[in-house]
Amino acid sequence: MDWLSVQNPVLQALLATLFTWAMTGAGAALVFTFRTINRNMMDMMLGFASGVMIAASFWS
Repeated sequence: MDWLSVQNPVLQALLATLFTWAMTGAGAALVFTFRTINRNMMDMMLGFASGVMIAASFWS
């Protein structure tokens, strides 16, 4: 982490952007790997997503 903290702020922003893009792409790739999703799993994922959005609305 020390290596990143001494870098140019523009490079830091670029690396953070690329990391965010990669994580979004990895999550979106799951859509293409699974044909069907168990109903209980879907309920858990929707519950988690709604909790994240509620938390973001309170602490942002």
